[in-house]
Amino acid sequence: MPTAPALTTDGTPRPVAPTSARKAPLRPLILRLHFYAGVLVAPFLLVAAVTGLLYAASFQAEKIVYAHELTVPVGDRELPLSEQVAAARKAHPQGTVSAVRPSPTADATTRVLLSGVPGVDPDHTLAVFVDPYTAKVRGALEQYGATGALPLRTWIDGLHANLLLGETGRLYSELAASWLWVISGGGLVLWFGRRRARRKVRGTSGRRRTLGLHGTVGAWAAAGFFFLSATGLTWSTYAGAHIDELRTSLGQATPSVSAAGGGEHAGHGGTGAGGSLPPRPADVDRILGAARSEGLADPVEIVPPADASSAYVVRQIQRSWPEKQDAVAVDPATGEVTDVLRFADHPVLAKLTRWGIDAHTGVLFGLANQIALMALALCLILLIVWGYRMWWRRGRASAFGRPVPRGAWQQVPPTVLVPLMAAVAVLGYFVPLLGIPLVAFVAVDVLLGEIAHRRGRGTPVAR
Repeated sequence: MPTAPALTTDGTPRPVAPTSARKAPLRPLILRLHFYAGVLVAPFLLVAAVTGLLYAASFQAEKIVYAHELTVPVGDRELPLSEQVAAARKAHPQGTVSAVRPSPTADATTRVLLSGVPGVDPDHTLAVFVDPYTAKVRGALEQYGATGALPLRTWIDGLHANLLLGETGRLYSELAASWLWVISGGGLVLWFGRRRARRKVRGTSGRRRTLGLHGTVGAWAAAGFFFLSATGLTWSTYAGAHIDELRTSLGQATPSVSAAGGGEHAGHGGTGAGGSLPPRPADVDRILGAARSEGLADPVEIVPPADASSAYVVRQIQRSWPEKQDAVAVDPATGEVTDVLRFADHPVLAKLTRWGIDAHTGVLFGLANQIALMALALCLILLIVWGYRMWWRRGRASAFGRPVPRGAWQQVPPTVLVPLMAAVAVLGYFVPLLGIPLVAFVAVDVLLGEIAHRRGRGTPVAR
């Protein structure tokens, strides 16, 4: 005997979930979330993808634009580093020496970094480029960050990280990173949940072909998106702070060499982060020699003492594979090494964080890394364009942008829904720019459903 259909609160028959939905109760919910996130978060992802594409290309562009400052003809013998520093100071006497980066290769210039130079951003340094063979100054440019970004890359980096809006602008990139893995994961579930025949691209047309392209490219690029999302969150404002707290509580914070003379490694953000005293020319040669004796090969950075009682810090700055991140502290009075920190001794999570960030920024594997990032950025741009095209065509010229049906969460059994909501709440706490928009999505969905219900045009929303 057939069973009468279940009725809603207003007496109309409740839609019966299709067989596929009953077998996979989360699928309609994932589809709904994928739709909302795709429509509302995609603009932020599109900006991140376009600016990320530019940033990945900026490394090679920088070599071309600043070739005169970065490279020199190879000479017979390099001059003592002290003479090169003296030449830089003669050309630019303002400010103080905050670091010196000796020429890392035979055709590269030496960089003498000056802080406190009038007209230079306080967060930047003035890099004076010196020919190591003749001590002639080849130019001076503002530099930013540990990777030595020059004006072109610095501008693109700021555009990608915060839209050139400072700390407030960083919220956009954190929002994009918080949702990229959710959208990618939801797309994977939806794509592989479709029958194989419906995932084909060849021989299809219209919206189905767009869906096939969207799903296929998304499935192939998903692993890269997960990686970009995870690594992007590690230095975000809010989620990044939670990650740092977690690493510190687990004893996995990044250590730094101690310049205080005690010989014990400082914690994350400890001493040795930067100096302010102008080095005596003779000191630089002796300090570099002491670092070489400890096996610190190029490229290195020499940081002067922060005060009269501190030591010099010499640290390797190669972030391409294999990474060189060893550091030593050297007593300026005696030239003796007072502390040594090897990258091999860093905690596991500190190493993984370092590798992840360097791969995310395109320096870990050099040009191959940058090409991979550009390919991922292009994939994301195409996916967003295809996604909006599908949204446009969903209504088939009668209802532009018609969303997928509401009420998907009502099909999820309580035994699944309750633990899922608890997990989402915990995740939303640690990743607030995922949790807050998600609450907003739900609120908007419920509100629109209530409005449609009262107008008698939609499925009522359970209260």
